[in-house]
Amino acid sequence: MKYEELQKVIDKYAKYVVQQSKSNLTKDKKGGGPLYDSISYEVDIEQNIFLLDFLMETYGQFVDEGVQGANPSLVKGGYQKAPMSKFKYTTKMPPMQMLADWAKKKNIRFRDSEGKYKKGSNISMGFALQRSIFAQGLKGNEFFTKPFNKGLLDLPDELLEAFALDIDNQIILGSK
Repeated sequence: MKYEELQKVIDKYAKYVVQQSKSNLTKDKKGGGPLYDSISYEVDIEQNIFLLDFLMETYGQFVDEGVQGANPSLVKGGYQKAPMSKFKYTTKMPPMQMLADWAKKKNIRFRDSEGKYKKGSNISMGFALQRSIFAQGLKGNEFFTKPFNKGLLDLPDELLEAFALDIDNQIILGSK
């Protein structure tokens, strides 16, 4: 039996999740990078079973859910940014050079208590960011989780209607 209407509904849901995930990344000023470009989906049909896979860079799950810090007290005024995350920094710190390059690109520099720029290289900024992220973690933004769950709310009704249409079409056409 062909499930054309069912496949349309699944494709519609998957496209919605991908589009909204990319939109959420753009709103958080994280669009246009490798994570944004990697978000996609695949639908496989095997023996009348639909398999829907969402694909993205591996680190996308850390951006979505966040990462617990190892020890927020290591940073003055530190707090746990993702206390409920299943991911946690324990011994390994985030890559310093990547953070230093990011700070240079965004022109992030050290400041004194009055807000004036202080001396400090991009490398030292990278170390400071590395220590802060390791201690406090990273807050998740749920760029993928929110559209995934929101789309699931309407999906059962749409799937049922599509399935009924497919059965109806097969009966009318007299197909086997």
